Amino acid sequence: MKQLEGRAEASHEAELKIKASFGEKGVLVFPPEDIEGLSSRGYGVSENGKVMLTFYEALFLLGKNILQIEDEKTGKDLSFQNLLKHFQIVEKDAWVKYLIYRDLKSRGYVAREGFGLNIDFRVYERGEYGKETAKYLIFGIQEGQPVSVEELARALRYVQSLKKKLVLAVINRRGEVVYYSLSQLTLK
Repeated sequence: MKQLEGRAEASHEAELKIKASFGEKGVLVFPPEDIEGLSSRGYGVSENGKVMLTFYEALFLLGKNILQIEDEKTGKDLSFQNLLKHFQIVEKDAWVKYLIYRDLKSRGYVAREGFGLNIDFRVYERGEYGKETAKYLIFGIQEGQPVSVEELARALRYVQSLKKKLVLAVINRRGEVVYYSLSQLTLK
């Protein structure tokens, strides 16, 4: 009997979701007990006792059935597809960014927002988030989408000036992510 009660409690806990709201600025998580857990695992940016999630973070958590997002305007829960549509309005490569983020998270990495020169993500080694700086900077591209050599060379010089490693994350036609490290670009 106690085993059954334990299973019932465990399944009830699995149903508990982190509550968030979708507004003009993005996806906000506000229950204090959820904020610390998300922040310590590398999600969102803390502001005024709340955590603001990026769209790809919110999509990832929604896809994992961890997050429940209420639309501030309608009061209804947002589906994955609805949130993706909002993301695609503000980011032309929304799907590519989400696929790369999801792949990095599934491999156990903490991925944070990138900065400058089309760097999509900063990636931390497993267990180093909050202790060390990111070692890798991710430049995401979609197979078949042209990227100039000059753009790659500029990004590589920038990343090397920061003493980081540049990684190309290429989304193939099947939606799989293939990673290539870029260390030197020699043109003759």
